[in-house]
Amino acid sequence: MKFYIVDDDISVVKVLENIIEYKNLGEVIGYSLSGQECIKEILAKQPSIVIVDLLMPCKNGIEVVKAVKNIKPDIKFVMISQVSSKDMIAKAYKQGIEFFINKPINIIEVENVINNVKEKIEMHATLNSIKGMFKNLESNDRVASKKSEIAKIKYSLSKLGIIGEIGSKDIINICEYLILKGDKHLNYKVSEMCKKLSNNPKAMEQRIRRAINKALNNIASLGIEDYMNDDFSTYSNLVFNFEDIKAQMDYIRGKSKVCGKISVKKFIEGLLIQNEIM
Repeated sequence: MKFYIVDDDISVVKVLENIIEYKNLGEVIGYSLSGQECIKEILAKQPSIVIVDLLMPCKNGIEVVKAVKNIKPDIKFVMISQVSSKDMIAKAYKQGIEFFINKPINIIEVENVINNVKEKIEMHATLNSIKGMFKNLESNDRVASKKSEIAKIKYSLSKLGIIGEIGSKDIINICEYLILKGDKHLNYKVSEMCKKLSNNPKAMEQRIRRAINKALNNIASLGIEDYMNDDFSTYSNLVFNFEDIKAQMDYIRGKSKVCGKISVKKFIEGLLIQNEIM
């Protein structure tokens, strides 16, 4: 994985470069200390991931993201800053960043965020490969069909921002089990399903609920930032009850002390339904 770093503080650039190399996350192919000068080099070198500072003289990080994304939308951006303004952060997400990291730099946070972005890139590549493979071919092969369906479910989990969560693997295992049975409905209690698939069913159920709760929070946050966002429109009703999305949005805004609730059954069945129409 190739990285490019943009920050007007050379010490920050070197810290990020050391983390990437020390943790074997990829290769840093360039850096710039100016938002004004970095755009041509990013477009020329085409890194997989750009780590960019929000506040820089001449051209800020949001302007850099917008300029690059207009030409190369597949390049992924991670933004770093000491700024805590919700409006600025929301504006950055609206322009297409994947994650926002607060300064001072934390090695564990940087490693986790980069791994999440790398997994998302790899998932998109897998899905595109599958789509290309089956574009002009019809296959009744059950194994190939199952792989395609699971890839679509992983894509949905990526859109929900939880593909890197351990609980997502458990959700995929449940979906795979139901797909093999030809069942689009979760006709078991969650605890019963976990007993079928795990030696530690309680831990599995806890992981699943944590992952879905994170997805709820991600979609609610997305709705706050951009109510007309396609992913928000799709998933707020598909895998959740919209009333719970609204409750979570109010909770995030500080208007309510009550969080939105989740239903594992609705979440999994929603993924299977979405799988059919993708």
